[in-house]
Amino acid sequence: MKAIEIRNKYLNFFKQHNHKVIPSAPLIPENDPSVLFTTAGMQPLVPYLLGQKHPEGTRLTDFQKCLRTNDIDEVGDNRHLTYFEMLGNWSLGDYFKEESISMSYEFLTKELGIPSEKISVTCFAGDEDCPRDTLTAECWKKAGIPEERIYYYGKDDNWWIAGEEGPCGPDTEMFYDTGKPPCSPDCQPSCNCGKYVEIWNNVFMEYLKKDGKYTKLSQKNVDTGLGLERMTMLLEGKETPFDTEIFKPIMDKLQGLAKKDDIASRRIVAEHLRASIMIVSDGGRPSNIDRGYILRRLIRRMTRHLNKLEIDLNELGNIIDLNIETLKELYPELSQKKSEIKEVIINEKDKFMKTLMRGEREFSKVITRIKNEGKDTIKGEDIFKLYETYGFPPEVTRDLAEENGLKVNMDEVDKLFKEHQDKSRLGSEQKFKGGLAGTGEMEIKYHTATHLLNAALKEVINKDVHQKGSNITAERMRFDFSCDHKLTDDEKKEAEDLVNKWISEDLQVTVETMKKEDAIKSGAECMFIEKYPDEVTVYSIGTISKELCGGPHVKHTGELGHFKIIKEEASSSGVRRIKAILE
Repeated sequence: MKAIEIRNKYLNFFKQHNHKVIPSAPLIPENDPSVLFTTAGMQPLVPYLLGQKHPEGTRLTDFQKCLRTNDIDEVGDNRHLTYFEMLGNWSLGDYFKEESISMSYEFLTKELGIPSEKISVTCFAGDEDCPRDTLTAECWKKAGIPEERIYYYGKDDNWWIAGEEGPCGPDTEMFYDTGKPPCSPDCQPSCNCGKYVEIWNNVFMEYLKKDGKYTKLSQKNVDTGLGLERMTMLLEGKETPFDTEIFKPIMDKLQGLAKKDDIASRRIVAEHLRASIMIVSDGGRPSNIDRGYILRRLIRRMTRHLNKLEIDLNELGNIIDLNIETLKELYPELSQKKSEIKEVIINEKDKFMKTLMRGEREFSKVITRIKNEGKDTIKGEDIFKLYETYGFPPEVTRDLAEENGLKVNMDEVDKLFKEHQDKSRLGSEQKFKGGLAGTGEMEIKYHTATHLLNAALKEVINKDVHQKGSNITAERMRFDFSCDHKLTDDEKKEAEDLVNKWISEDLQVTVETMKKEDAIKSGAECMFIEKYPDEVTVYSIGTISKELCGGPHVKHTGELGHFKIIKEEASSSGVRRIKAILE
């Protein structure tokens, strides 16, 4: 069964069970500094899991584009991916365990045709924070799963939370029995032998973890996730995702072009290129920090493995074309953005090749010295120097070291890069530890301030200025906007003064729910209009600002304090960036 068929079956099934289909949020989250990318289907829905009313109601379903960076170095084996699609359905204080489990079982067995005897499930074993989930086990028995295929595990396996804090709860996971022989008489879903493959996870989200403590949420939620690539693999009877129709055309093309074939390198190229295409299509651009560094790292690792395969790098444009052609049924927007995607990726490849030539010369000197000294380990300071002086990525140094039979002292590397967080991938990865429930009082104030700044820039520069992105923490706001010139000191002061004028007027902030088309007709502005559902929330600030937005916001602008622009700079071509604080 093709991936698009599985997706459509899923969405249609839940539509028939009174769920509203909502669009996938962008890979690059808006106003969420806790993560670099959208990492799970529930991430854009956190405010609604915490009790805010969703404009589309209490039953939702979607497919969500996701990207996780913790597995980058594992890509190349037979299963790891950085980019993946998650199918999900949610109950926001509506149905709970029994109905959720009944629908999951019906979808797997009737819609996808998976035999019941192929399905095993796991439940939460219980601990001091939450009791043993016997109700879920009873629901599975009622649905049709016998007791001998129901297992209990602890928090490591059957508890779900995004990050370190936020909405969470016990979960039940569904496993597909591949038919492979058991690894031992005790073989069960917790084994990694390959007999059992996890296919779906239903989280019964009724807790909030904050400051290490668990409290009950105001409503009981259900949050589910079914991986499209994995399900496609199983239903197509394939051994790996790379054998499915999602990847096979690219894998075959790379094999045909390679002068020196290596399946791990082909998988890395295919996976990293798909992930890069998806990031660029949602507005990502390579840089030396945060998500830009992740994109840069993906493109550069992909380029390194094209070289290992001895594929002519001039073929990259054709490989991107084939990728987009393969994915266009799942993601039609890629065809519209093809020239932009190719330009960004090929330009980064060209930059990296210059870096690679300089860096490899210096790397050769380092390994010659180390071998002459009779040692087998590259020091962290050598790796850091190659990066600082020649822009040579540490992960490339590590790969080359392993190819030359040398070890790398990653502890030293970690220590040095922590001291230079703004240029290190470690600094980027720390973003993932913030959790998804960090929307505090200051973040809410800054969120409202971005709306005021957007309105001010339209008056100071021209009405065609539009927001291109933002990033908010408790300490500051960052706002990207379309503009073809560096702002003058007068323009910056005028914008700052306008924002402070509106703050002093203590304007009321109001919210209303309406049809998306009506919101646009009314003059409401938004980013990523195609990503919003048919029913939207619109926030107005007096008569000076009206935007589609998920919130939250302050009630009156007088709560914000004094607005001050700290810096104005270029962000990318045709886009400027303002950093500002509230005092």
